[in-house]
Amino acid sequence: MAIIVTFDFPDAGQELYDAVIERVTGGQGFTQFADLPTTGLVSHAAGPVDGGFRVTEVWESVEALEAHAKTFGPILADLGHADVHPTIIPAHNVVVR
Repeated sequence: MAIIVTFDFPDAGQELYDAVIERVTGGQGFTQFADLPTTGLVSHAAGPVDGGFRVTEVWESVEALEAHAKTFGPILADLGHADVHPTIIPAHNVVVR
């Protein structure tokens, strides 16, 4: 079952996001799903919100997210954001271009 995942990073900005992407992708950037070392991501959007930064994603399953978390979790911890806990809800409908 697809899931919607939202990460909120209070008091963080694009610099944190860019640092995570840099490390997750080995410096190649993230412009397509093939840039990630894991599979299962359906959509990804990130941007500033009042007081921080937000990332919202759709994953094919909880298992796919958990596999990816093994990559980005230690990176977030290393960058001082180990305490970030996403909001995860089941997706009722997902439409992509």
